[in-house]
Amino acid sequence: MEKKDPFVLRHLAEVQPELWWLDADPLEPESHAALIGELGTDLCVVGAGYTGLWTALLAKERDPHREVVVLEQFETGAGASGRNGGFCSASLTHGFTNGMNRFPKEMPVIERLARENLDEIEATVRRYGIECDWERTGELRVAVAPWQFAGMIEEARLRNEMGDHVEVLDRDAVRARIHSPLYEGAIYDHDGNALVDPARLVWGLERACIAAGVRIFENSKVERLEDVRGGVRVHTPYGAVTAMKVALATNVFPSLIRQARKYVVPVFDYALVTEPLSDEQLASIGWSGREGVADSGNQFHYYRLTKDNSILWGGYDTIYNFRGKARQHVDFNAATYATLATHFLKTFPQLAGLKFTHAWGGAIDTCTRFSPFWGTSHEKKVAYVMGYTGLGVASTRFGASVMLDLLDGLDTERTRLTMVRKKPVPFPPEPFRWIFIRITQWSLQRADDHEGRRNLWLKLLAFFNLGFDS
Repeated sequence: MEKKDPFVLRHLAEVQPELWWLDADPLEPESHAALIGELGTDLCVVGAGYTGLWTALLAKERDPHREVVVLEQFETGAGASGRNGGFCSASLTHGFTNGMNRFPKEMPVIERLARENLDEIEATVRRYGIECDWERTGELRVAVAPWQFAGMIEEARLRNEMGDHVEVLDRDAVRARIHSPLYEGAIYDHDGNALVDPARLVWGLERACIAAGVRIFENSKVERLEDVRGGVRVHTPYGAVTAMKVALATNVFPSLIRQARKYVVPVFDYALVTEPLSDEQLASIGWSGREGVADSGNQFHYYRLTKDNSILWGGYDTIYNFRGKARQHVDFNAATYATLATHFLKTFPQLAGLKFTHAWGGAIDTCTRFSPFWGTSHEKKVAYVMGYTGLGVASTRFGASVMLDLLDGLDTERTRLTMVRKKPVPFPPEPFRWIFIRITQWSLQRADDHEGRRNLWLKLLAFFNLGFDS
């Protein structure tokens, strides 16, 4: 077992296993009742996270007369939607490079749709008065080793040709923005990312749905789907909904469409939050632009300032448990928190002594192409989307739009995309899945430690258009 530095561990002495976003927030809404008995509706949405709420809201915006019911097994936003880092990135493909590797011919269209989608989210926040601390600050993707900076100039050129507005910053320029001795350069995306309070965004979407006439039932886990004449019956422990169409927004939880389960695995992501920085501490790191930040390693960190100038610091470790078990007791991971704290202090040594106050983790779904995919079943009366790989705050709205297109039988620019029409390569069954993921993670760590040089295993995965970069 790796020995932990006592100096680092002192920074974790007061940390609590609590979600920072839920810490006595007065905007948290009242609970909804469970579904009791049977009812009918035009559209039944399963899941009340971002994807489900966007689906319900967009369905009502497209047709205010459409009856919409949402079923949630816990409470609204109980999964990844309510506990992520609050990065609302425009990317629909988990980053530009990943998209270029998989959908090079379609990337100009995908990038345009991505920017339009982010603009529509901002417009929705304003239209419905959603209080979610929305900040269109942009994002810095920083290189913390010289090899990570290589290729950024070419990436920026390609992105700008496709309509993005990104800038390459050299070492001096990026360190002038944020004072870290590790930075070797960066790509600055001026408007392709916003920062939000993720829980408040969920709650705001929930209120917008209710105002539009959507009915939401919590603590109503869907047990199975049943084909019936003219629709699908959605069974819960105490009742059922018979709907003409069903949208599945279950994310990391086992899909009600069994054949879809092979495409995703749950991996665990973790985050820490510091106490608020003093004016002197904030001045010592700069960061006046309040940009969201992610570094460029294969195993990367993401970090941001919160509304009270605490620092949220997460990522790096992505942990897969054998057979994909996603149990609550692994939501708190002391070893990972020690690793994150160590990396934090290397990035900002001037903040030594700053305490971490909150720590949490949870499962996200990932697929072999790291971007969402879609499917239908029950003679196209049911549609699903999953595979966001932790970058779903914005892309869930796009995912919901595509699901509605599929359910409504629409031929749109979105549904014609290869990324919509084709699914990723499935993961192998256990125990080969666990072996595959562990070898890949070991190889990615080795690449980070050897100036990005990839071994034969990673080259083989790249040949088959596979990988496990996040």
